[in-house]
Amino acid sequence: MLARRCIPRSTSATRLSRGLASMNSKGTVQNTDYALQDISQTLPSDATIFSLIQPTGKFHLGNYLGATRIWKQISQSKQPTQTAIFGVADLHAITVPKPDPMEFLQCRREALASILSLGIDPQNAIMMYQSEVPQHTQLHWVLSTFTSMGVLNRMTQWKAKAKSNHMSVKLGLFSYPVLQAADILLYKATHVPVGDDQCQPLELCRSIAQQFNQFYGDENFFPIPRTILAPTKKILSLGDPLKKMSKSDPNKDSNIYVNDAADVIVKKIRKAVTDSVTGPITFDPVNRPGVSNLLNMVSGITQREMSAVEQEVSHLSHLGEFKNYVAEIVVEELRGPRERYEQLMNEPEYLKQVGDQGAERARAIAEVNMRQVYRMMGF
Repeated sequence: MLARRCIPRSTSATRLSRGLASMNSKGTVQNTDYALQDISQTLPSDATIFSLIQPTGKFHLGNYLGATRIWKQISQSKQPTQTAIFGVADLHAITVPKPDPMEFLQCRREALASILSLGIDPQNAIMMYQSEVPQHTQLHWVLSTFTSMGVLNRMTQWKAKAKSNHMSVKLGLFSYPVLQAADILLYKATHVPVGDDQCQPLELCRSIAQQFNQFYGDENFFPIPRTILAPTKKILSLGDPLKKMSKSDPNKDSNIYVNDAADVIVKKIRKAVTDSVTGPITFDPVNRPGVSNLLNMVSGITQREMSAVEQEVSHLSHLGEFKNYVAEIVVEELRGPRERYEQLMNEPEYLKQVGDQGAERARAIAEVNMRQVYRMMGF
């Protein structure tokens, strides 16, 4: 068993008060620093924070550091007048066919359990399944009438899929970004915490909101949502540090899952692709992508700037020691979420209760907003 280390955290009053990076009034992307504990206090008192994650099974470390840990910080520190809505994007998930309904049902449960395992209190944040709020698809259709095919043709995910086999790609994937926009605008969300790979869909969402507002003569009807980016850079594959960590990777050792056992995490990190460079451990994404990826994990988990992490590892003499150091930090960080996840997966009735109550609360908001949309359009 790995010995527990004392991992220094950035907890000074100065860093805690910093929260979000400063931005002008017209800015649409907010970069967070590592003082996440204060993030809700830096948002407007009437902010609505919204984000979903796909039910593609258990969360990996990239999901955790890229977006969902911010969900936890928001739910813990949000003001009573702020609204936080988080959940499972199960309608988005079926753009990839799900022939086994029982397996899909299990993935949906795992996703909700993974969110809750992070310590998010369903009393402080609405937790729901997207499919249980029918207004998502209603608004999706409305917004699709404001979205040009030319814009959708330029979306990165569509271009990548269509390039390989254009004739086999389904309409659902093509209109996927419009449903994402509907998800956000349905709740009149003002802030959306996501990973940096979601910046393009968020730009489209803002464009659709502006078009709708201008067309119907009310520039304030849909708030123009701002993107909240986590301070951690993209977590990359342990097997190929030139691509991001992904649950679709056939090499299962390339991912670290939130519920991985300690010995599994240690094994994966020890097998991680690095390099043969001797000397100090340095952050150099171009020349040392594997080592830099591991350093990025440490920076994200410990919530410290990269320069401080490099100083911390400066005494390590070879990569084996460095990997053991990284493994200890990751194991300790994920110990609590793993134990809570295992407990939650043994409580299906509780998961159902959380999902049902969250859907009820979400539908109450969605129904009012959708009624306003229809009234504005003349329905």
